[in-house]
Parts: sequence; structure tokens; C-alpha cells
Amino acid sequence: MSHAGPPAGPLDFDGLDLIVFDKDGTLIDFDAMWGGWAEDLADRLEATLGRPIRTELHREIGYDTLARRTNPGSALAATPMAHLRAMTTDLIARSTGRSQAAAAAVVDEAWGAPDPVGLARPLTDLVELFSGLRGARRQVAVVTSDDRRPTEATLAFLGIASLVDALVCADDGLPSKPAPDTLLHACRILGVDPIRTAMIGDSIADMRMAKAAGVGRRIAVLSGIGREAELEPVSDIVIGSIAVLMPLRA
Repeated sequence: MSHAGPPAGPLDFDGLDLIVFDKDGTLIDFDAMWGGWAEDLADRLEATLGRPIRTELHREIGYDTLARRTNPGSALAATPMAHLRAMTTDLIARSTGRSQAAAAAVVDEAWGAPDPVGLARPLTDLVELFSGLRGARRQVAVVTSDDRRPTEATLAFLGIASLVDALVCADDGLPSKPAPDTLLHACRILGVDPIRTAMIGDSIADMRMAKAAGVGRRIAVLSGIGREAELEPVSDIVIGSIAVLMPLRA
């Protein structure tokens, strides 16, 4: 039965050979990375356009301007950067009457990615966690809706790049979450049956991906954008954050 508090004792990984993590909201603080980006993008677009666009932009991508947090299930929660860019371009075209080409030129001028190092705030001691998993003879993978270049920069900054056995990103040419393709690809890379794999993530998209892939365990965390009421029906267990996974049991 799912619950939001920490399990009684270490989470049991018996029967699992691979532990797959989402990145934003699971390994690192989601809104520290993406909330500031949503605010900055609105600033740059308004400067370029010379008119307000913040309310429309944030509504489109799913960012709560007043609460300064990402809305669960929104585009910002689990959509690759390329798709967010296309959505922003479409919004500019619709709201200003510009052609797609003219709107794309506006977005080109204003667009920028979040700082993958300066904004990366780990949610627990990731070196200890990943080292413990590998010491317990489990492989570790990261499957993310972010692109590869910033993800690699983040993992290197956090000191865990060498502890990740497989990394699958949004721009690797596979259908993105909640499709199962990226998660299944991680399993294939490492030669692990999905049934012997756990997926840990903070969003409905993570859990639906895990279900579609047929993994052995779906573990939802409340440290990101997902809420307990929506995560509980689509997961095997809901925990506060990955911090409750330590100390690990071999």
C-alpha cells in the first residue's frame, strides 16, 4: 500500500538489478532549475516584444506565476526543450499576429537554457546514494526529459557522472515520457529485464512511463512537481524524497 512517509526501514530493493532515476524533481530541486528559467524567459520575451507576455507564456507552459512553481501535469513538468520552444513560438505567433518565421525570430533572440550547474541543487547526498546502490550490486541509470548536454554537465557538477551506468535524454531521438521508449532503452543498454528494474520519479509522466515499460517497481517522490493524490494511483509506493532511501540495504 502506498504512503507518503518513509518506509519502515530501508526501502527493499530485493529482486531489482537496475534503479532508474528521473533528474529534475527527483535528484535535484525542480523549481530551482525551471522556475527561474520560466521567469527569465518571460523577461527576455517581453524585452524583445516590447509588450507583456508573461501571463500568457506561463499559462501555456504550466507555470504558476504567483506561487512561483510548476503546475503538476503541465508541459513544463515533463516536456523536452525542443517542444517547449515550439510551444513558445506558436504562442508568440497567435498572440501577436506574427508569422511563424517572425515569431521564431523573436524566440531565437530570447531563448536560453537554464544553467545546468549553477541551478542544480541536489535533494540528498547523491554520491553516497549512487555509491551505495552500486556497492549493493545494483546498476544506476538516469532517464530525463532534459537534453543530453546540460544533463551531462549537471551530473558532472554533482560528482555522479561516473556512477551512472546509463543515461537517456530527451534529444536522443526516442519518444519522450510518458512513452516507455527511453526507459526501455536504458534497460537494453544495461541488459536488464524491465521486471528487475525500479523507476523513481516525481511526475505522473514518470510513473506512466514505468507502467508502460513493465518495470518491477514504480516509486514516486514528493520532492518535485507531483502531488500525493495523483501519484498514489499510478505508483507502487510514494515516498517523501530519495533521501529516505539511505541507508541502503545490500
